[in-house]
Amino acid sequence: MTHSAHTDPAAARPPARRLFVFNGGFLTQTRIRRILTLSGFDVSLGKPTPNDMIGVWGQSPTAWRGEAVAGRTDAPVLRVEDAFLRSVLPGRDGEPPLGLHLDTRGVHFDPAQPSDLEVLLAEHPLDDTHLLNQARDGMDRLRRLNLSKYNAFDPATPALTTSPALDAGYVLIIDQTKGDASVTASRADRNTFLEMLFVAREEHPTAPIVIKTHPETTAGHRDGHYRDADIGPNVHLMSDPVSPHALLDGAIAVYTVSSQLGFEAVLAGHKPVVFGQPFYMGWGLTDDRMPLDRRQRRLTRAQLFAAAMILYPKWYDPYRDRLCSLSEAIDTLAAHTRAWRDDAQGWVASGMRLWKRGPLQQVFGCHRKVVFEDNPATADALAAKTGRGRMVWAGKSDGHDSAYRVEDGFLRSRGLGAELIPPLSLVLDDLGIYYDPTGPSRLEVLIEAATALPPAASDRAEQLIARITSAGLSKYNLDASDVPDDLSGDDYKGRRILVPGQVEDDASIRLGTPDVATNRGLLAATRAANPAATILYKPHPDVEAGLRSGAVPDAAEFADVILDRTSPMAALEAVDAVWTMTSTLGFEALLRGKDVTCLGTPFYAGWGLTDDRAPPCVRRTARPTLAQLVHAILIDYPRYYDPVTQAPCPVWVVLDRLEQGTVPRPSRANRLLAKMQGAFASYAYLWR
Repeated sequence: MTHSAHTDPAAARPPARRLFVFNGGFLTQTRIRRILTLSGFDVSLGKPTPNDMIGVWGQSPTAWRGEAVAGRTDAPVLRVEDAFLRSVLPGRDGEPPLGLHLDTRGVHFDPAQPSDLEVLLAEHPLDDTHLLNQARDGMDRLRRLNLSKYNAFDPATPALTTSPALDAGYVLIIDQTKGDASVTASRADRNTFLEMLFVAREEHPTAPIVIKTHPETTAGHRDGHYRDADIGPNVHLMSDPVSPHALLDGAIAVYTVSSQLGFEAVLAGHKPVVFGQPFYMGWGLTDDRMPLDRRQRRLTRAQLFAAAMILYPKWYDPYRDRLCSLSEAIDTLAAHTRAWRDDAQGWVASGMRLWKRGPLQQVFGCHRKVVFEDNPATADALAAKTGRGRMVWAGKSDGHDSAYRVEDGFLRSRGLGAELIPPLSLVLDDLGIYYDPTGPSRLEVLIEAATALPPAASDRAEQLIARITSAGLSKYNLDASDVPDDLSGDDYKGRRILVPGQVEDDASIRLGTPDVATNRGLLAATRAANPAATILYKPHPDVEAGLRSGAVPDAAEFADVILDRTSPMAALEAVDAVWTMTSTLGFEALLRGKDVTCLGTPFYAGWGLTDDRAPPCVRRTARPTLAQLVHAILIDYPRYYDPVTQAPCPVWVVLDRLEQGTVPRPSRANRLLAKMQGAFASYAYLWR
């Protein structure tokens, strides 16, 4: 799947088919109605004709209403169900679904008659190489991102917190909720679950048994089938919200009736024992204790996944209000899940300037409000009392030793942070911060891990590089002029080198440049090493705006051209190489295939992709490709925020917003505050 900007394909959509409903949820749940509309249905009330359809929710208690009308009118039934990747929290907590199953034949969990999904599994060729590669990529991403149907769990939580001694080698039994329609459709009940426990004991007499409760049981919404009296010797009830992937990794056998976790067990490489007749049994991938004779085809895991997760569902993109691919749905779910996992316990934040607190509350406070407290001791005590985590703005971290560091990301905004424009991306680092090479950071760990990424992940990073470079995007995306058009003259022969100026009191210079730490020193070193080159010097935008320190009055002594208020991307296009201390523009130069020489140790140096003149960072031993580096820096490390939907989002949405200009602009009040801030900063600099 290629990620790119999209337009609404409504003009090409066929006329909508009327879908008559007799359940209020179809009318009141906006997301469900919108997916139906985008799928070609006009949700209606009244009496249908045989040319219309009747929408019912699976086999819910209200489905009989629509079924009765269908029987009297001969209108066909469309059965609607949540897709297999639903949301972060269970539906009963009010979160809308990420996708729907729209089945014209039946419902996927009811074996009484074939569903559209069963027909796909039985009859579709499922032999297209591109489709199966998409399936393998989807399976890999769900595992790497620790995603499931519901995702309100912390992957760091041990799989067996109730019995840590059971690291692995247990038999996993999957409980389901009482009254679950898929259990009823398989003609199962509590006795079936008791039989399943008995058989598991018989077949694995010496292995410990772990019974995993359903997330809705854990949340207190619905009872399960097992009771405390059923828990005998060597049987452990697991009610903690843990990663299904970790739980399956430790199991030597899996038993289920009809749970979706059985499907995930198949994808994880198990051959689960199945006591019901869910959609994934009967294809040679399960040990079926209630066989279904009409299912005789033998499928691979990739084929099963392709039908169930790519061909069958209708996935929804909430950022662009359109149907989308599985890959884009995974992007959305990953962004929302990461925000929940980071923020569900709440934060006590320190070192956040007043103007930043609103944007930070939007990004980090949607699940539990951020509390701001600058005093380290008070903040620590408040966090301990309320169970919140601790975060601090990276540049204000002195005294906040245990706090996560927060900083702007690398695709930040359309305009400067110094002009008080809120960021579209932020990083949250539990180990250090990316610009400080004196200690480890989470970004370094991610770059090390990126060397093991599968080819499909590298392909996504290549697509990202192409999007950024073709659109001319950068960290700040300022409106600026192009380079002078007279650089082709005889005075500008030879190699062209861009020297980006920096804010001289920036922490990345203070911590990462042991020798050259001023813009003048950088210019002098560049000229000394390249006496015959044409040197173009671009002052930092914050310095040009009078907001920060770093001006070089005699820059013309070293540089052939001074690029005042020039587009950084236009400057990069005009040169062959970049010499820098620690500027992010060096990273943006790498994206555009330029040679980059670093006199300091920025986050992108030390990985074999730059000419490093500073002492080496001994921790950085990995040698990633550029795509692997970009995946870590722009996909894995930052969190992105969409100002349009006011929700967490993937990087692709931020690219769309920056290209289309649908991003916040500074208000008049912000501009006034920025000028005052610059005046005070300049005054303080003079008296340092």
